[in-house]
Amino acid sequence: MCTDSFTNLTDGCLAFSLSFSVCFCHAVYVFDRLRPGVSLVSLQSREKPRGCAGCNGKIRDRFMLQALDRYWHEDCLKCACCDCHLGRMGSTLYTRANLILCRRDYLRLFGVTGNCAACSKMIPAFEMVMRARDNVYHLDCFACQLCRQRFCVGDKFFLKNNMILCQLDYEGGHLNGVR
Repeated sequence: MCTDSFTNLTDGCLAFSLSFSVCFCHAVYVFDRLRPGVSLVSLQSREKPRGCAGCNGKIRDRFMLQALDRYWHEDCLKCACCDCHLGRMGSTLYTRANLILCRRDYLRLFGVTGNCAACSKMIPAFEMVMRARDNVYHLDCFACQLCRQRFCVGDKFFLKNNMILCQLDYEGGHLNGVR
């Protein structure tokens, strides 16, 4: 993994996430607020219409999108796979192999896999996961490692020595040296 900076690949430490923090080593353009990936630009009345990078037609609408240093009709900036309108999806887009993609399709096509912290088996990049600090788990593996109690959203759990514990096992000290 390289150490280059990147932003917004995940939403932080959410319980459910589509991926985990990995560096795609410049294979994807991910933009932050300083350089928005997709921004809505107002066309001034005296300004000459610009050409759309999607359809090559003139943009005569009041608003246009600016992405990848080009201008687009709002309906022309779409994911190459699912045709979702990227301007309506937020300000992040991905590009690779001359394709402009939404996050879901980028991860489906080019996503990086990782391993579950509990079972060490592979987790595909598009699979839903549970996260605890820097650890990533299959949904089925996210359980107390002593009593195997599964957690629901909002349940308290404890991470001690990289082991997931339910509140009862953590407070009861059922594991020597865990507390």
